[in-house]
Amino acid sequence: MEVIRQFTRRRARLPLKLPIHVVCRETAEHQWTESSRLVDVNHFGAGFVLTRPIDVGRLVQLVIPLPYQLRCFDYSEPKYSVWGLVRHASAVPTTGPDEPTRFRVGVGFIGKYPPLSFEKDPTIRYDPLLVNVGSASTWRLARAQFAKQRREPRLVIPFEVLVETLDGNGQPCEQEHTVTETISTLGTCIPTNLDVGVGRILKLSSMSDGVSIFAAIRSREVAADGITRVGLEFIGDRWPLDREIAPSSNAPASVRSHRRIKPSRNGSSGSK
Repeated sequence: MEVIRQFTRRRARLPLKLPIHVVCRETAEHQWTESSRLVDVNHFGAGFVLTRPIDVGRLVQLVIPLPYQLRCFDYSEPKYSVWGLVRHASAVPTTGPDEPTRFRVGVGFIGKYPPLSFEKDPTIRYDPLLVNVGSASTWRLARAQFAKQRREPRLVIPFEVLVETLDGNGQPCEQEHTVTETISTLGTCIPTNLDVGVGRILKLSSMSDGVSIFAAIRSREVAADGITRVGLEFIGDRWPLDREIAPSSNAPASVRSHRRIKPSRNGSSGSK
C-alpha cells in the first residue's frame, strides 16, 4: 500500500545518485541510522530507498554531500546536514520471494534544526503548513491531526503472530509470540511483554498464513487486568484480511468457528 499525503512539488527533482546518511529517532530512547543513495533531489526535498519502513509525518536527519547550488544554507560545508519531513513512503515491488523488502521514501527539507516540540517528543508526526523559501527553514510545521474515528471497524479475530523489534541496523532483535485481540486491514491491538514504547516500528508475521508486515506503535497502556496492550498501525502495506476470513466451504467446523468475526467498538485511541 502506498502512503502519501497530497502536495504539489514546486520544482522538478534532479536524478543524482549521491550517498545519503539517514538518522531517525523513533522514540527518546531508540534511534537508528542507515546509509543509502539518493534517487533524486532539489532545493526542497529528496527521494531515496531504505531497507526498513518509516511512517509519513516523521522527521529524519539527512547528511548528504550535496552541491552548494542545491543548498539553502551551509554552502561551504563538505556535507549538507538537513532535517526532512517524510511525505511519502511505499514498499518497492519485489521480483522474487527471497528479495528483501525495500521502501521508497520522499522527504521535504524543513531546515537546519528540528522544531523544539520534536526535541521534547520525537514521536510527533507533522504536516507542512507554509513555504518560507530562502531562509534556514523551508517548511513551517504543525502537529498532524488525525480523525477520532477509525477508518475501518476492528474485528475480533485471534490470529497467532510473531512480533519482532528491530535493532539500530534494521535487523530483528527481540521476539515474542502473541495473539491479536482486534484487527482490521489498517491496524491491530495485541497484548505484549516487550518493552517498547509509542513510535517504535515492529514486524508482525503470521507463519500459518504467510503474512509479514511492519507496524508503528500508536498507543500503549496497561489495562485493568494488568496486561500491557499496544495499538498498532500497519505501514507499507495492509493486512490481507479478506483472504484471512474467507475459509473454504470444505474447512472443518472448528476452523469456520475460529474465523467467525465480530466488529469491535470504535475508539479514539490506538491505531487506525
